[in-house]
Amino acid sequence: MTRPYRYVGPPDIALKARTAPPGVPVRTAADLADWLGGREPDELREPVTFVVDERGVLLLAPRRSEHVACAGGRPVLAAGEIAFVRGPGDGWEVSSVTNQSTGYAPGGRCFPSVAAAVAALGLTPPDRFDPVFVFRRCPACRELNVVREEDFHCAPCGAALPHAWNVDER
Repeated sequence: MTRPYRYVGPPDIALKARTAPPGVPVRTAADLADWLGGREPDELREPVTFVVDERGVLLLAPRRSEHVACAGGRPVLAAGEIAFVRGPGDGWEVSSVTNQSTGYAPGGRCFPSVAAAVAALGLTPPDRFDPVFVFRRCPACRELNVVREEDFHCAPCGAALPHAWNVDER
């Protein structure tokens, strides 16, 4: 398992998230089937918000939910978006998973936590995040950046970004 990630997003979003419903713990294939069965068909065409809590439990919330709300404001082992498709019979399969969460900005190394949480449901996890998002905090202006195409420069100020994950450095 990876180290916990604390929330690093805007404080106003964390404040609003205190009144939002937390994510639903999904510990078994039956829990997953119940949660997905309660979704509208249109919702199932898109990935949903997920976190893996500090105990390794997968929590799910509708796609446009804030990760910090899904996590109940707590640190997480992983966060991002996950998509499910119908598998053989009445089961479900994971079709894709990413670490896309600007609230927690998890590194790609958190994937084993996701794989373990998915495997605990009796599902086969994907091999990796696809895509994997690379987050860095600018040492000059402190803005959070998503690194694109290996360009390690801050979008707002142009300063060089570190190659090592540094998002929650104070």
